[in-house]
Amino acid sequence: MNDNYKKMTGAPIRASTEQGAKAFLREFLRQKSLILMSIPGLILVFIFNYIPIYGIIIAFQEYNPVKGFFGSEWVGLKYFRMFFSNHYTFRLLTNTLLLGVYSLLWSFPAPIILALMMDLLRSQRYKKVVQTISYFPHFISTVVVAGLIRELCGVNGVFNMIRNHFGLDSVAFLTSPEWYRTMFIGSGVWQGVGWGSIIFLSALSNVDPQLHEAAVIDGANRWQRVKHIMLPSIAPTITVLLIFSISGILGSDFQKGLLLYNEATYSVSDVIGTYTYREGIQGGMYEYTAAIGLLMSVVSCVLIVVTNWVSRRVSENSLW
Repeated sequence: MNDNYKKMTGAPIRASTEQGAKAFLREFLRQKSLILMSIPGLILVFIFNYIPIYGIIIAFQEYNPVKGFFGSEWVGLKYFRMFFSNHYTFRLLTNTLLLGVYSLLWSFPAPIILALMMDLLRSQRYKKVVQTISYFPHFISTVVVAGLIRELCGVNGVFNMIRNHFGLDSVAFLTSPEWYRTMFIGSGVWQGVGWGSIIFLSALSNVDPQLHEAAVIDGANRWQRVKHIMLPSIAPTITVLLIFSISGILGSDFQKGLLLYNEATYSVSDVIGTYTYREGIQGGMYEYTAAIGLLMSVVSCVLIVVTNWVSRRVSENSLW
């Protein structure tokens, strides 16, 4: 009976395993060039992203450089409780969430709209000019962008010169809390809209031209082609990028925030990134800021899992 059972169960499983191994080997050999090209990137990611992970244990320690990571005293959740009992915590979370949500609402649709508009252009020469102009801001460093904002939005800057030309009073944009988010998000859209459209233009290039030809013959206008052909074609790409964008809501542009904020705008500009910089780098509270960073990473991970689950439920597109 045992022999018969092995014949009925063991052999098919072994055969299936061998077939799977052979199929994997064939696929590996077929894609060997791409796999070999990806190895340096994987090594860099492993060295700089995975090896340092053990350092998060200082979030649970009274870290002493002399004793090292494994000799320092364990304090449990002390620094997590310290963060939530801090009277700045609510303001930090509010500012971070608002900047993240507003940036998502404005920055995410902009590349899609630009890609759709450029794909509908008939003149290829004009299309290349638009692409070049829109891509250029991406290559400007954050420091230069912050300097441009300070020059344009200063009391004697270009924007106030335009206001004065029309008889309006000058506005201190850089020290006005009500203008900070507009400057921050607007500069982000300007800097990233062209570069972000590349992915959507690539997805649109895979749309069968015969679909557009058939739609034009049937009398469809541009808006109807966008609605019924172009948007459904790039829906998977939009979904994947939206999931990543939502998971990064808590990761505001730290560099630009650090360069633009000041004491007058702390009420709206001070986010978790700038706070951890002050407390960790300037204040030397490495354990405390490591706990905050770990907490934000966990929240971001939860966001990406939940967003992916919702996307899989409401549509056929998801990361996994």
